[in-house]
Amino acid sequence: MGRRNKVLPLLEDIEITGVANEGKAIAKVNDMVVFTQFVVPGDVVDLQITRKKNSYMEGRVVKIKKFSDRRCEAFCSHYGVCGGCKWQILPYEDQLKAKQDQVYNNLLRIGKVELPEISPILGSKNIIRYRNKLEFTFSNKKWLTYEQVASGMSFENEDMNALGFHIPGMFDKVLDIDKCYLQDEICDEIRDCIKSYAKEHDLPFFDLRNKDGFLRTIVVRTASTGEIMLTVVFFKEDKEAREGLLNHLVETFPQITSLIYVINGKCNDTITDQETIVFKGRDHIFEEMEGLKFKIGPKSFYQTNSPQAYELYKVARDFANLTGEELVYDLYTGTGTIACFVARQAKKVVGIEYVPEAIEDAKVNADNNNIDNTLFYAGDMKNILTDTFVAQHGRPDVIITDPPRDGMHPDVVETILKAEPKRIVYVSCNPATQARDLNLLDAKYRVTAIQPVDMFPHTHHVENVVALELK
Repeated sequence: MGRRNKVLPLLEDIEITGVANEGKAIAKVNDMVVFTQFVVPGDVVDLQITRKKNSYMEGRVVKIKKFSDRRCEAFCSHYGVCGGCKWQILPYEDQLKAKQDQVYNNLLRIGKVELPEISPILGSKNIIRYRNKLEFTFSNKKWLTYEQVASGMSFENEDMNALGFHIPGMFDKVLDIDKCYLQDEICDEIRDCIKSYAKEHDLPFFDLRNKDGFLRTIVVRTASTGEIMLTVVFFKEDKEAREGLLNHLVETFPQITSLIYVINGKCNDTITDQETIVFKGRDHIFEEMEGLKFKIGPKSFYQTNSPQAYELYKVARDFANLTGEELVYDLYTGTGTIACFVARQAKKVVGIEYVPEAIEDAKVNADNNNIDNTLFYAGDMKNILTDTFVAQHGRPDVIITDPPRDGMHPDVVETILKAEPKRIVYVSCNPATQARDLNLLDAKYRVTAIQPVDMFPHTHHVENVVALELK
């Protein structure tokens, strides 16, 4: 006999009391925490419980009975559907407070180390159109909203092609985007132009489930220098169709600095292992920061909020407290942005990064900026940063580390502890894994300064910089 689905309750007149991680809101019902989305503290709602555990529940808002005085009007027509900018109905000052609390709670709860006073979070000057990179996906089966489905309309003859964002948790569902407030308006213009041309010329949009079609993804980069890179990814080659679309883009957007295409016939969308081909212009664009120019290729990582990246790196440099005599290791260096940024204040900087293409860009960035006191190495961090490596290049005075969301591998932490640099500057996009690593470093280091930085307004994501000194 099969297990019956449990009927979960509808909770009425529930007041939202706070915000939580992952952009969720929280309420309390009979001492049990309930997580939900797309509401703010002070809202009174009816909640349909969708999941019930011993210590918490999850629910979907069915009706808002009373709007909070703290609620803002959503500025995007796609709010609540695309999955991005979940906090746009929360005042920005409230967002910053929530992120500050997130940093504090993670460091205290997970890190379990002695903490100094945390500096007030650095808010972003731009809270819309702050991103320098967006990726959009083609799909021949666009996502229909709940309202559209509930209407009973027939979509048999409806144009089901979409160019937009994946619906969270649904790999084969794409929301067709009309307007996105994350990037410069030129991004909307380029996306709409491609979509219109593709429909007019019957270019097949990608079938995400059956892995077939022609148009797969586009990536738009807009640099602080005004330069634009557009990467168009096709599933298979069709020279006539490809050249028709790309020539149309050249004619329509002469301001595009770098027009690149990729033929990606793999199952996944990543292009790191694919050939990138220049159709028009350069194979790169430049970002600029404090007089330094950084080469950005189609596979390069660069902080997606350029002005705020400058603020972040200034914090990291200040925490490093360089005098010009230090040997600095820059771990997870990417394209060498931080390495070049601090090189003028250091004796020597050694950068390590997993992606070989990024390291090549890092070397070019150093050369272009006449920086001759850097060395860069490509490879898995835990395999490169060893006792032998430290013995060869010298014991670092300062380590700056900016790992991915998973944090540092335990072997990397162990090598750092053995190397015993005087100072560590830990830049993190995930305070939870940062806190875990701080707990490991606590064997020899004490935390001396903490500075959260908001890189992504209207989201729960927060960067955090921690300074540590040898005990």
